[in-house]
Amino acid sequence: MAPTSANKINSSSFRDPTTAWLGKDGHWRVLVGSKRRTRGMAILYRSKDFVKWVQAKHPLHSTLGSGMWECPDFFPVLSNGQLGVDTSVNGEYVRHVLKVSLDDKKHDYYMIGSYNAAKDAFIPDEESNIFVLRYDYGKYYASKTFFDDGKKRRILLGWVNESSSVADDIKKGWSGIHTIPRAIWLHKSGRQLVQWPVEEVEKLRAYPVNLLPQVLKGGKLLPINGVTASQADVEISFEVSKLRKAEVLDYWTDPQILCSKKGSSVKSGLGPFGLLVFASEGLQEYTSVFFRIFRHQHKYLVLLCSDQNRSSLNKDNDLTSYGTFVDVDPLHDKLSLRTLIDHSVVESFGGEGRACITARVYPTLAINDKAQLYAFNNGTADVKITRLSAWSMKKAQIH
Repeated sequence: MAPTSANKINSSSFRDPTTAWLGKDGHWRVLVGSKRRTRGMAILYRSKDFVKWVQAKHPLHSTLGSGMWECPDFFPVLSNGQLGVDTSVNGEYVRHVLKVSLDDKKHDYYMIGSYNAAKDAFIPDEESNIFVLRYDYGKYYASKTFFDDGKKRRILLGWVNESSSVADDIKKGWSGIHTIPRAIWLHKSGRQLVQWPVEEVEKLRAYPVNLLPQVLKGGKLLPINGVTASQADVEISFEVSKLRKAEVLDYWTDPQILCSKKGSSVKSGLGPFGLLVFASEGLQEYTSVFFRIFRHQHKYLVLLCSDQNRSSLNKDNDLTSYGTFVDVDPLHDKLSLRTLIDHSVVESFGGEGRACITARVYPTLAINDKAQLYAFNNGTADVKITRLSAWSMKKAQIH
């Protein structure tokens, strides 16, 4: 596998082969990320012996205007249930996911669709295109899934780059880390994937703190004491009753722009409410992860934000706010949030893993035992905390 004059691929636009899968014809197949001009593509190669590879006439899939496709990933998911399957599986109860890391945007996007094995073509669902669905709406790139045959699950691992300056990176002596591994499966709606930290993470939990259900009034902070706030696992669920107070959203807006304009200090009827992590005494620094509810036309929209605007007094850091809408209905569903905190990383899972946002923050005050943790409600309407459980996290033991 190599770029040649025949395939007219520049050597700088040819990289990141996928896990191979075996077709019913006995041929192995692999994808390689590439582009021609502005058309991003997943070039397909076939091999009988896993040594000599022949490029297919057509890519598995391509999209005009998407730019270079890095780190492609192509894998099957069951149409029902959370179990994972081997990369070579195909059939009646299987959908396929094509994920690419878009070099122009530095985000990981994916499509759900069908794999026509006879034609070696990926056919996205009608509502799916390469610019719609993302694994994670924060700092998250160059991801890869793996099939865990022992526990019959598919595991996703991604890369989180830095939010600090190059000079600070050199001083720290590192740049970039992996996220917590996530189990990944198809949501029962069939429209999106669900991600959740692998169950092994729960073995690191220690010193549990459980708060009783309670009303969190507008403008109030609730300290979450008894956990190591710089390394913690927090699960919280909210119930909202006064939906008539939801702010009206007149026109559709990019959720990241909404989160940037309406951070945790901007009041509305329903929200912001959620968690303040890496909070310093006096709240000079904090990172907020929160929900905000809007009314748009004849339905309610739930916005999940990770706001880094006040995360550090060091203004050389990237203080971008991230956001996405969560596919939950506040009329019938509780709003759940799980946040993993690990010194400079905040991984948040909204709506039981239907929306994920990863942030990289470098506070100057809220570090180690100086970090504090709160639940908060800065909206005008009260919300009910139906569940709040938090744990300090032990260091992993690698055997």
